[in-house]
Amino acid sequence: MISKNIFKGFGVAIVTPFQTDGTPDYEALGKLVNEQIEGGADFLCVLGTTAETPCLTAEEKRNIVSYVHKTNAGRVPLLLGAGGNCTANVIDGLRDIEREGLVDGVLIVCPYYNKPTAEGLYRHFKAVADSTKLPVVLYNVPGRTGVNLTPATALRLAKDCPNVVAVKEASGNVAQGEEIIKNAPEGFEVLCGDDGIAADLLERGATGVISVVGNALPALFAQLTHAALQGDRDTARALQSELAEMCRLMMAEGNPGGIKALLALQGKAENVLRLPLVPVSQETNEKIKQELERILTD
Repeated sequence: MISKNIFKGFGVAIVTPFQTDGTPDYEALGKLVNEQIEGGADFLCVLGTTAETPCLTAEEKRNIVSYVHKTNAGRVPLLLGAGGNCTANVIDGLRDIEREGLVDGVLIVCPYYNKPTAEGLYRHFKAVADSTKLPVVLYNVPGRTGVNLTPATALRLAKDCPNVVAVKEASGNVAQGEEIIKNAPEGFEVLCGDDGIAADLLERGATGVISVVGNALPALFAQLTHAALQGDRDTARALQSELAEMCRLMMAEGNPGGIKALLALQGKAENVLRLPLVPVSQETNEKIKQELERILTD
């Protein structure tokens, strides 16, 4: 069984750019993929929350994964968002994913809406991990799912499932991530899922980050991540401070509204989202614009 985590360093949760008519903009997507890799990305996360995945059709999802795979051309590992709130459906989907061979691992979110117990979470992830040979990264984001994957349950899964290689911690709780790091078995690692606390968690032993703001500012966030991993605390802290307000603005009206606004200001993608998601307000858009101008002139 696979036990080594290949998803380390600076990862980016790639957005899904749309054209003005609302259809996927593959040309913009390809440019973004190339910019992330050229900017220092160590791996890419496809069809995560930032990609507006719940609003994509099954055909669009297949086309996006295939396009990113082709554009990437084996340069960096690809992590695919493949979770859901029905265990049987997730397992069925993984069979197709594994057969197609387009990705290097899967990111499995805590089942949302139905709010399982700790035992239910354990059995869900255990069943999913047992059904595939692909590396599995657990995804804890209680602000979206309504349930927290506790350190005790994450560590239980890490010990019982050889192909569960990491957890993306997006609880916003540095102490929770640190507890997992301190007690993790060999080969199981923590990835930071919150841009605003990346330096903090990396300093405490996380081995990577899955970034949102990295879509627009890959070189800066790559520098932050790599500095922290190399023990250059001063550089990592300075960059975290430099990006703090932008990270806050990215989430001010929800993700991916903020990052879509920032990418539009840079001319990299249209500021188009799919309902029920909408672009950020004019007030927030102006703040993002001002912050981008400040970062570029510093």
